[in-house]
Amino acid sequence: MMQPDHVADVMGGAAILGSCILSAQDLETAVVTGLPKRALRFTLARACSSAQHARTLLYRVVPEATYKRRTRLTPAESERTERLARVIAAAEHVWDNRGDAREWLTKPHPELENRPPLEAALTELGARRAEELLDRLFYGIPA
Repeated sequence: MMQPDHVADVMGGAAILGSCILSAQDLETAVVTGLPKRALRFTLARACSSAQHARTLLYRVVPEATYKRRTRLTPAESERTERLARVIAAAEHVWDNRGDAREWLTKPHPELENRPPLEAALTELGARRAEELLDRLFYGIPA
């Protein structure tokens, strides 16, 4: 279900990333070289219902003082940003509506220990679980 161009769009597209992402290889190259920190801000603004919530998540990905000092994210921070963008893109694909996707991403879910999917996606395994839930929703597979 992961479409690299949709993931890149969630992160701000070519305007923020500096190049057009057409393949998983393009996306991987952008992540490995370090995404612009604006990609993280753009990603969270797309999914969070408030600026405070976006700021809280941002500083869980990159400490506040570090974020303020840099212009680019490290490869590890870039991976976390891409992971969040991937889950957001998948939710938007499943719900076919940004507002509905945002609501699903920010509401606690019982299959994620009552954590919102966006919070679960801060870890790789949590993101996989959120993506699995989205796949089940998309294909109509019961829980």
